[in-house]
Amino acid sequence: MEHEMAYDMQGKSYPVTDFKDDYSGEKFGFWVFLLTEAMMFGVLFLLFSVYFYRHSEIFAISSGELNIWLGGINTVILLLSTYTMGLASLMMRQNKIRTSAILVGVTALMAVVFLGIKGVEWSIDIHHGIYPGSGILDVMDKGKILFFGLYFVMTGLHGLHVIVGIALMCWVLLLIRFGGIRPEHTIVMKNVTLYWDFVHLIWIVLFPLFYMIGV
Repeated sequence: MEHEMAYDMQGKSYPVTDFKDDYSGEKFGFWVFLLTEAMMFGVLFLLFSVYFYRHSEIFAISSGELNIWLGGINTVILLLSTYTMGLASLMMRQNKIRTSAILVGVTALMAVVFLGIKGVEWSIDIHHGIYPGSGILDVMDKGKILFFGLYFVMTGLHGLHVIVGIALMCWVLLLIRFGGIRPEHTIVMKNVTLYWDFVHLIWIVLFPLFYMIGV
């Protein structure tokens, strides 16, 4: 199949590059997307900092009510999943396609486990009436209301990003299955790996903010 040609003012011809092969463009575009995501979480981190400054003691007490063991286990899971996703990308570049696909599947499975543990943790809090808008929480100290409001919003938003990550990994597996990702064309897989690194980094900040300030 012949490439479409473009010509400059001197009449010199250049092959037109399909957007699917625009490695630099896809990489730059994804970094811009991650920048917007970082700005969104950055605003929430700033908000947490302001309220923590105003209600330091109550925030520390409220943090002690969270289950640091469940949060810690989830931290380890995300650390391991970041490693397996990065290794999957490396295996693909080394033409170890089957191994790469298995590692992506393992990463997605660990992400599901992360959500399951977070769901258990949330259900415990909700069972005790600790959730935004509950009658029990509404009569508590303002600092505690703010702490748990931020906790549910920020961990919930992070959980939504985990769900998106799982969907992206499933998409990667389909692309691998049908040849859309191959050793010489891995930009999609690199971007998904980068996205998962971002999700992991956000949790690395969330964990000490919510679980460790009361230790």
